[in-house]
Formats: sequence, C-alpha cells, structure tokens
Amino acid sequence: MTQEIFTALAAFAFVTSITPGPNNLMLMASGANFGFRRTLPHMLGVGFGFILMIILVGMGLVQIFETYPLSHTVLKTLSVGYLAYLAWKIATAAPLKGAEEKGKPITFIQAALFQWVNPKAWAMALTSVTVYAPGQSLNAIGLVAMVFGAINLPAVGSWTVLGQQMQKILTSQRRLRFFNITMAILLMASLYPVFM
Repeated sequence: MTQEIFTALAAFAFVTSITPGPNNLMLMASGANFGFRRTLPHMLGVGFGFILMIILVGMGLVQIFETYPLSHTVLKTLSVGYLAYLAWKIATAAPLKGAEEKGKPITFIQAALFQWVNPKAWAMALTSVTVYAPGQSLNAIGLVAMVFGAINLPAVGSWTVLGQQMQKILTSQRRLRFFNITMAILLMASLYPVFM
C-alpha cells in the first residue's frame, strides 16, 4: 500500500468514524444518560465489532450478497427494525434520578453485534475493503482493520464525552427527555440512506 493510499484510508476512516451515524448518536445518548465509565463497554464493543466486520467482509462475506440478493433485503429489514427498537429505548430512557438505578447502557456484546445491523457500518466496511484492499489479501484487510481500530475508538469516544458534557445542560427531567427524544429522531433519520 502506497503512502498516498494509506493517507486516503486514514482520512476515510477518520471522516466515517467521526461523523454522525447510529453508533455515534447512541454513544452520545449513553454518555448523557450514563456517563463515560458506564458507556465504555459500548464504545469498546463498537470498535471490536467493526474490526471483526471488516475482516469477515474482506474475507468474502460480501459475496453472499452477490450470490443471494435476498439476503441484502433481509439485512435491511432487520437493520430498520432493530434501529427503531433502539430509538424507542433511547426516547423512553429513565429520567435523571432513576437512570443510575434503572437504566442499563448497551453492553460490549450488544454493541459488537449491533454492527451487523448498522447500515453505516456496512457501508463503511464494504467501501473500505473494496477501495483500500481491492485484492482482498490478508495483509491489506489486516491493515484496513488496524487503521480503523486505531482511529475508531478515539472518534466514538469523543461522542461519548460530548454526551457526558451535556449532562451539565441536561439538569432536569424535561431537558433530558427532550434530548433523548431528539436523539431517537436523529437515529431514525440516520436510516435515510437505507431507503434511498
């Protein structure tokens, strides 16, 4: 991989990891509701799950979609349904005083598995493997996964910190409820590309 391609890959990884999407919106909501420490397993699950996705997509999982086009429709349907469920969970999250006792942030395993129904994660994985590891050699796939691994965690962590900092503003149940409903709406709006 040339220096120019590596730089382009790093830029692609940064831009796609830092921009709003289902993972980042959910992490911001979790940071606001549960704080950084309790959201850490969610963040690590996003990173691990996405690296695993890149590796498996690079090793040929994408060929399933080409061979069985119906599998792509099934994945879309599952993605939309699960994101709608998560949006509902965010919108109805426990108010401030009950959040610590009643609320539960997404776990490491849930976050890792979520990548498989996250439309943005699929777009990122398919594009990165197709463009930056076109021969799908193990070395190229490994390099793409390592670059995303190095860039993704700080990027998603910034969204968690942003959510945690919003706790200073979200000092009433009414404000937190408004924030959670807004995050749920934005999460559903992030599905726009799936329908287009």
